[in-house]
Parts: sequence; C-alpha cells; structure tokens
Amino acid sequence: MPHRVVVLALDGLLPFELGIAHRIFGLAKDAAGRHLYEIATCSVRPPGPVRTDADFSIDVEHGPEALATADTIVIPASYELGRVYDQGVLTEDLKAAFAFVRPGTRMVSICTGGYVLAAAGYLDGRPATTHWSAAEHFQRLFPSVRVDADVLFIDDGDVLTSAGVAAGLDLCLHIVRRDHGSGIANDVARRSVVPPHRDGGQAQYVHRPVPEPQLATTTTARAWALARLHEPIQLRDMAEQESMSVRTFTRRFREEAGISPGQWLAQQRVERARHLLESSDLSIDQVARDAGFGTATSLRQHLQAALGVPPTVYRRTFQATGGSSTGGSRSG
Repeated sequence: MPHRVVVLALDGLLPFELGIAHRIFGLAKDAAGRHLYEIATCSVRPPGPVRTDADFSIDVEHGPEALATADTIVIPASYELGRVYDQGVLTEDLKAAFAFVRPGTRMVSICTGGYVLAAAGYLDGRPATTHWSAAEHFQRLFPSVRVDADVLFIDDGDVLTSAGVAAGLDLCLHIVRRDHGSGIANDVARRSVVPPHRDGGQAQYVHRPVPEPQLATTTTARAWALARLHEPIQLRDMAEQESMSVRTFTRRFREEAGISPGQWLAQQRVERARHLLESSDLSIDQVARDAGFGTATSLRQHLQAALGVPPTVYRRTFQATGGSSTGGSRSG
C-alpha cells in the first residue's frame, strides 16, 4: 500500500508551501509506475473552505479525522496561527485535531508550521529549524527546543522540520530519498526542475551584496571543471578558461559563487562521490579516483567533514532497501 501523507491546511496558509507535498510525493513512483505515496489534505474543521494568505481560499475535502489515517503528517506555514504563534499553545481546534494522530506517525513541518509541532510538544528537547527570520522568536517561545537557524532542514527521525519556502522542497525530496533511495528522488527532482539535493546543513541565509554587472563571468570555468572532476585541476587552469589572472578570477568567483574556487571544487567532488556511492557498485578506491580525490583516505576525510559519515556507512545507508532511515541525526 502507498505511504499515506496527510497535509494539514490551516487558515492563512501559503499556497506555494501547501502544494509542495502534493508535488514532490505525488511524483514518486516505483519501477512499475505505481505511486509510492497517497496524499490527502485536511482541515481542523469539517470539509469546507480554508483561507490562504492570497486573494483566494481553497476547498478542503477532509476534516481532522483524516489525520488518523496518516503515516506522515505535513504542516505547512500559516500567517494566522493566533495563540500558537503568540503564546506557544494550541488552539482548541488544533488540540482536537491532534487527538486523531496515531502514535508513531512521522511529523513534518515547513517554515512556521514548526510552531504547531512545538506547541503540540513534538519538539521538546529536540533539534529543529524554522525560517531564519522567526528563529529568535521561536526559541524564546519554546526554550526546550534546540533551534538551529543556520540550516535548511533537520531530520530527527520521526520528526522533521524545515526552513521556509524552497527548503520545504529540499526536505520533501530528502524524505523521498530516505524512504526510497536517490534514484527515485532524483527522478522527482528532474520532473520538478529543481536541484536533486541540497544539504540540510547548508546555510539558510547568507548576507552578501549582489556583485556589480560585468561582462566576464566564471560560468565557462565551472562547466569546464565539472567535466573534469576526475582530473587534477589547478586554480590557474580554471582562470585560463576565462582568460583572467588568478587574482581576478578568484575575486570574480567569490562574487558569483560566494565561496572560493577550491571550496567549490571540493563540494562538487563530494556530490560526485555521493552519486557514485548511491548509484554504482564501484569500489571506494574507484569512487575516490572518479570523483577527483585520488585516494580512499582523501575521500573519507572529505566525506566525513561534509556529511559526518565515512563512505562505507553512506553507501550502506542509501543502498540498503532502496534508502533507509537516517533518523536521529541532523542532515548535512
């Protein structure tokens, strides 16, 4: 039977975030074309209209009793949380709705939907995130929650939280990947025209001025390097692709990518290694060579620094039974 996902639509919801679960989980299919998830939307009231933050409402066909059928519950953001946001306590409607939730149900929040999970007690003593602009208020309201405003999402096993808007896409893709492996998650990402994976530990918000418009960019050098990750690549080689001095190229690269060329290369090689570990049976030594790390020791060091796990553990996690749970650890 497909995994049942129920999305809780609250008044003041953001239509974009409401649609994330339907889009991502709805596209996930097995090799035979069968849907892997069944998605339903419910309200805290009997079926009927739910207000959005836009100039329209949506008509929801299920009441709160649908929560009793859920394997996973997703709570998108709302701008009308009332005393949940102001006082950190559930409304009577939400209390009644959460009474339907079965023990062991996986709970997921997008953006300020985390306020609802925290008010319901699901985040007590746990790590969690929310939109960076709300994180300080969130922490004051729920001091028992270990708030991390510097990540896109946090996977704590049966409770997962994400930052705002696009981070909800990242989290739902992570869940598909965790449930069914990278092949299916990558297919969903391609169909949705979004990156297949952004680390949960990636910063939500980096305050960096937009560089001045310029004719010369570093796009060609990056494309050149991506095609040669398995080869030794020197900074001067990349600079030559743009006919720039090393100094000018490094400055332009930082303006456009936000990191140094060396850091960018290491990130791309880690992503290449992850793909090979997930999708091939190459030995660790071969993966290291193909990703440009040269040796298994170098690959192990870089993967451990980026993800907190060695290559063998990473491969076992994402190849066993099509992608197994990473519960209890922060994604990244």
